[in-house]
Amino acid sequence: MNLLHTSDWHIGKRLMDRERLSEQEAALSELADICDREDVSVVLVAGDVFDTYLPSGEAEELFFRAVKRLAGEKRAVVIVSGNHDDGLRLAAAAPLAEEQGIYIFGNRPHAFSCGGDRPVHAAEAGEGYLVLEDGRGERVFINALPYPNEARFREDKTEERFSEKISRWIARGGAGYRGGMPYVLLSHLFAAGGATSESEREIDLGGARAVPLSCFPQEGYVALGHLHKPQKLGENVYYSGSLLQYSFDEAGGQKSVNLIRTQGDSIAEVRRIPLTAGCPLVRLEAGDLAQAHELLARYGGALIELTLHLSAPLTAEETHALREANGGLVSLIPRIEGMQAPVSAAGRSRMSASQLFDEFYKARYGTLPDEDLREAFLSMTEVQP
Repeated sequence: MNLLHTSDWHIGKRLMDRERLSEQEAALSELADICDREDVSVVLVAGDVFDTYLPSGEAEELFFRAVKRLAGEKRAVVIVSGNHDDGLRLAAAAPLAEEQGIYIFGNRPHAFSCGGDRPVHAAEAGEGYLVLEDGRGERVFINALPYPNEARFREDKTEERFSEKISRWIARGGAGYRGGMPYVLLSHLFAAGGATSESEREIDLGGARAVPLSCFPQEGYVALGHLHKPQKLGENVYYSGSLLQYSFDEAGGQKSVNLIRTQGDSIAEVRRIPLTAGCPLVRLEAGDLAQAHELLARYGGALIELTLHLSAPLTAEETHALREANGGLVSLIPRIEGMQAPVSAAGRSRMSASQLFDEFYKARYGTLPDEDLREAFLSMTEVQP
């Protein structure tokens, strides 16, 4: 049986002010094409389907269309909610979704039906786990643990360490495993030692919320979401990584999904498959305007962060010309020579609005603002009747 591990779609996520739904749609379509080409029976989605608890209607529509195509006529799709997802909202459609071969694990326990006429269906189900069976009688056990916390399990906070709670929560879903088939843990967690990127929110990524590798099953395949860089930890713990590059520190990195091939009761092969959809992210640095224009001309079709070293602030016309030179320029960072550090907080408390603006502008651009700009700023600070 072939399984596909993907995660961190973050449907609806923007880059600065840049809408990326069309890129996400193309990437999700590429996932479906891979499933067809590689004869995938089960798709594992390890959380953060959406970027926010309240996704837009367009984001939800894209999700439903994409997951329906992933399931198709013969596949099963298993989804756990991530920390960006509202687990209750995501799983609200679970009773309807399972009729399409889509099994959603959110914050509320749901008893999935077994049997059915789909080629891949639930042969057994319980709290936190599924046994999926294909038309040849091959089975796989999936221990599905959505992004966990005390509130989700309706537990009070205690002196018990988070790692101990994780071990107990993993064991709860794993209690249904009786051997004789491959074992998969599907969850959304921060495994200790994992490499982070700027696009992950810092909350819950470090310290007490890091899960030691010893908490995870030592056999089978651990399919995780949460970290956006594809990586393997230990012998069997994998992050598939995010669907697209979502921060500029991922520039140059290759997005991918993991294809898992089972044989008998074990995992026979894990293979990374590159993803090509979506605009690449590029970080550029230029010493002057001429070099900036030359660099921008080289990177058509990319989304760009440009750091520009200057001796004087950019004019509005120069800024406009840079953005016209490449529509993919989403972040422009001017660095002015001779920039001074701002005065202390105590010193700022004694300054007028005009002086504060002068100090900020000088610290940022190395020179004082002209009178028209200063007047425009001060007019915005006036109390309106």
